[in-house]
Amino acid sequence: MAGRLKAGAIWRGAFAGLGWATLGAQYALMIDGVPPAEIAGRTLNFFSYFTILTNLLVALAMTAPLAGGTAVGRFAASNSARAAVTMFAVVVGAVYHLLLAATWKPTGLQWWVDQSLHTVMPLAMLIDWLALTPRTRLGWREPLRWLIFPLAYGGWTLLHGSASGWWPYWFVDVDALGIAGAAVNFSGLLVFFAMVGLAVVAIDRSLAGRDRTRAPA
Repeated sequence: MAGRLKAGAIWRGAFAGLGWATLGAQYALMIDGVPPAEIAGRTLNFFSYFTILTNLLVALAMTAPLAGGTAVGRFAASNSARAAVTMFAVVVGAVYHLLLAATWKPTGLQWWVDQSLHTVMPLAMLIDWLALTPRTRLGWREPLRWLIFPLAYGGWTLLHGSASGWWPYWFVDVDALGIAGAAVNFSGLLVFFAMVGLAVVAIDRSLAGRDRTRAPA
């Protein structure tokens, strides 16, 4: 048990460092060469990407449990919190590789940052949840609660985009698609979120059942 805890702490420490470094590098790339008067707007746009917000959650999920017995550490280490972040991270990786990767070809540091944000960190979170997070038999209604985050993000995206004319992703660009087209795309994404969430719950309940069958006699 002690060995597993130590290995888990090393794993989370390593990916916490990578996560924060990647976010810092992406922010630096986003404001590179930008006039000082435009930095505030670029910063707001930076925090208006679902990818960035999710990677912030992943970095926090890797960092907070290292704080030990604090309330924040206990919450971040809980199965429900980590399962929710896993759902968000899996969707980020899947949507990027299915819908966005073909639309641009980053090079140099941007390529490395891109791979970390959309591939490495989502996979790290998934593995962490599967291998290091205690099972608690999540309820089937949990994914409905987890949808609050993407729903709130959708509301913010509509508000911010309508005011600024800037949209983070082509499939929610109301100016190009119209409100109906963007709403259809976003509704499809919510269905995908729910499907991933239900898969996460199903895996958790299956693993929890196996853990009980392995209990010592």
